Amino acid sequence: MKRIFSIATLAILAMTVTFTSCKNKKSTPKKEGEVLLTQYCSGPDYFSNKKYFRANAIGESLDQMTARKKAMSAAKEQLAGDINTTMKVVGDNYVKSSEFNNKEEVLERFESNARTVVNQSLSGTKTICEKVTKTTEGKFKYYVAIELSGDELVGKYNATLKKDENLKIDYNYEKFKETFDKEMEKMENN
Repeated sequence: MKRIFSIATLAILAMTVTFTSCKNKKSTPKKEGEVLLTQYCSGPDYFSNKKYFRANAIGESLDQMTARKKAMSAAKEQLAGDINTTMKVVGDNYVKSSEFNNKEEVLERFESNARTVVNQSLSGTKTICEKVTKTTEGKFKYYVAIELSGDELVGKYNATLKKDENLKIDYNYEKFKETFDKEMEKMENN
């Protein structure tokens, strides 16, 4: 009888251990697969729109200030690239719609002025988001988003173009602004 009791006790004990271990396996999350990361200063609130050119970047370094410099440098580089691309399209479309006799020369002057204005304007960028984290390796990770007003850029561009005696004759601010606004509208819709 004792032997039957021991076998029954062992069987119950084995079933309890089995059920308990299965339950624990189900409730313990696996270490494999994807992990959702939070990227600060990013997302729809930080996209370019019809009023602002925007850019964001991340910098990482063992030194906090170096991480910030890396992030700001990368964001300004992205912003300058986006502005240059937009201004090239605006210049192309403006010159085509105005149909100047010396299209190529006028276009080259517009592009040259655009580069000058972009380089001057980048110093007027506004920081709209900054976050700093520290990684498990002890590095600082700096997140940044910056913006530049489209109206401010067009104003500076207008002032520069008015100084160019050759372009001043053919330049129509209203037509240029209309072309610029159309390109900014496209940016918001993308």
